[in-house]
Amino acid sequence: LGLALYASSLCAVSGAAFLYHDYCVIGAGPSGLQAAYFLQQAGRDYVVFERSHAPGSFFALYPRHRKLISINKRYTGKSNSEFNLRHDWNSLLSHDRRLLFRRYSRDFFPDADAMVRYLEDFASLLKLQVQYNTAIIHVTLERDRQAWNGHYFLLTDQDRQNYKCSSLLVATGTWVPNVVNFPGSEYVEGYETVSINPEDFAGQTVLILGRGNSAFETAENILGVTNFIHMVSRSRVRLSWATHYVGDLRAINNGLLDTYQLKSLDGLLEGDLEDLAIVKDKKGKLHITLRFYLENRNTSAGIDSVTLPQDELDNFATRAPYDRVIRCLGWKFDFSIYNRSLRMMPGKGNKKKYPQIKPSYESRSTRGLFVLGTASHSVDFRKSAGGFIHGFRYTTRAVHRLLENRHHGVPWPSTVYPITQLTNSIIKRVNEASGLYQMFSILADIILLRENATAFEYLEEYPVGVLAELETQTGRKAPNGLFVVIMEYGRNFSGADKDVFYYNRAVGEAQHAWQSNFLHPVIYYYKRLPTEREMRLRPPDWPLPRPDAVHHIVEDFLTDWTAPNAHILPLRRFLENCLSTDLRNFFAESCFLFAFTRQKLPPFCRQGYVRMQGLVGSEGLRRHAVEAGLLEDYAPTDFSGDRPPDSCEGSQEQLLRDQAIPVRPLQHLVNAKDE
Repeated sequence: LGLALYASSLCAVSGAAFLYHDYCVIGAGPSGLQAAYFLQQAGRDYVVFERSHAPGSFFALYPRHRKLISINKRYTGKSNSEFNLRHDWNSLLSHDRRLLFRRYSRDFFPDADAMVRYLEDFASLLKLQVQYNTAIIHVTLERDRQAWNGHYFLLTDQDRQNYKCSSLLVATGTWVPNVVNFPGSEYVEGYETVSINPEDFAGQTVLILGRGNSAFETAENILGVTNFIHMVSRSRVRLSWATHYVGDLRAINNGLLDTYQLKSLDGLLEGDLEDLAIVKDKKGKLHITLRFYLENRNTSAGIDSVTLPQDELDNFATRAPYDRVIRCLGWKFDFSIYNRSLRMMPGKGNKKKYPQIKPSYESRSTRGLFVLGTASHSVDFRKSAGGFIHGFRYTTRAVHRLLENRHHGVPWPSTVYPITQLTNSIIKRVNEASGLYQMFSILADIILLRENATAFEYLEEYPVGVLAELETQTGRKAPNGLFVVIMEYGRNFSGADKDVFYYNRAVGEAQHAWQSNFLHPVIYYYKRLPTEREMRLRPPDWPLPRPDAVHHIVEDFLTDWTAPNAHILPLRRFLENCLSTDLRNFFAESCFLFAFTRQKLPPFCRQGYVRMQGLVGSEGLRRHAVEAGLLEDYAPTDFSGDRPPDSCEGSQEQLLRDQAIPVRPLQHLVNAKDE
């Protein structure tokens, strides 16, 4: 902070008119506020620029019909706060229990106004450094070898005020409407401006361009008052329950599918929008034709000379004229404010609406520029939840941890445990962790083994796309091998054309766990850290390169992986095989016997019994061991002479003289239940 103040004063003295901060965050939406929270908790010098007068300006406008599709599950039957976040898709991460979204709405699908109130409270209650009414209109670079990344970021707002920062976090989301230009597109109304009053559509015939949630949300709003609705898009409809991607069509908006398949006039069509053209007749009706018909017509002729498809094919699907055409094609990232020196390039194919970034969420072309929130969704587009609050709250935390290590020498948070806690640590995380659960296949827990596998270091929610860079990105070393704990769906279970309700779709037997379809934990074991080349050449659709060993924990209907035989025992045996050791816990009698009969003691005995840290004996524990057949019942039951039974005098000598304590060989464990 002192360095930042010094740099700021230096700028003022030199007359440069730059206000300096270590970190500049553009956008006070959910991801911008989440980044601000972590920066503030770490005591960093930062500022958040927001163009509006309040945070969450996107949610003040959208969705137009005010119903969010992010679930707000207020009850789970459990009190574990981390587990409950698995089913709370709206809360941001913080230490303040007041800032849980269930306190702002009782609705399962909340109103967008509740999100606006929530974000306002998040910024104010946590006293985040947000500068409102500040629209950044230009961003460029200034080369400087003394800067963190070899350059500074120079920002200019609408009032020509200049700012300088060492790291830039872009959290503006995707808010520029996608527009397709074709002949007659001037007659199209945009989702962002069209009326949301159903009565304005009474008795009308409507064509909707698009096939995402905004298109179906618009159709749902007017379904009961229109003559009929047609929906056209280049791609087929993708149902979220089939693709397991929350950005695809959700059930709350799919009423049009019912009316289409049950033949109630509404319908869906596939076609390339750029090949279409719209012609308006004298009555104001809109006709669909093809672009090449307009290109071939005599430009001096009137509108009546335009060839329509039904002139050649009298049963053409869209031959009926429309009263209105509505564009609902989603949003894209705003590239316009970034100077060419930053080389902010759009992605390719279906990711062209997002900027190109690395799996670490850093720009591919500009070091120190990170993209957060919805705009970072190119990393896991149509794979995981990184474009939504319940996903990017965790990727934002991961970016913060990367920055803490890079610029401040703070290693990635970790905890060291004895190797005997390995099974328990994994079971606890796969049953509770929300980041693993929501960002499946993208974020993973990393377990770094210590020398001779006597202990391990546990790192939570690391981006697996940069696994090869783990040592430089986290400040942790991995010389002795590692486990990677990740959540995955079955390889062939998700897809727009998949029947996810087929009979026998679930797997219940541990020996068939690798065939599990639903979300389930997978543990990869590597004897050494994978290289960047191995990451590039990994099999298609694999989050990681081929491991030395892999273990699937069988899917569970309750997502509760605590069954001793089906879940825990196979996992423990897998870990034991990888480490060539015994991870069981033992009573002191067993450790005592092993000390005389084995060359190598199990870790539990080495770390506990030999160091006199074993289980503390008690009468209840002894009785339980006797009943289980693990110990002999050596309690004295007969006292000779006239010494009273409760006398302790000479009891030890009497036991040694009169009662031999037999030591049985440890019985072999014959089944999984005994083990």
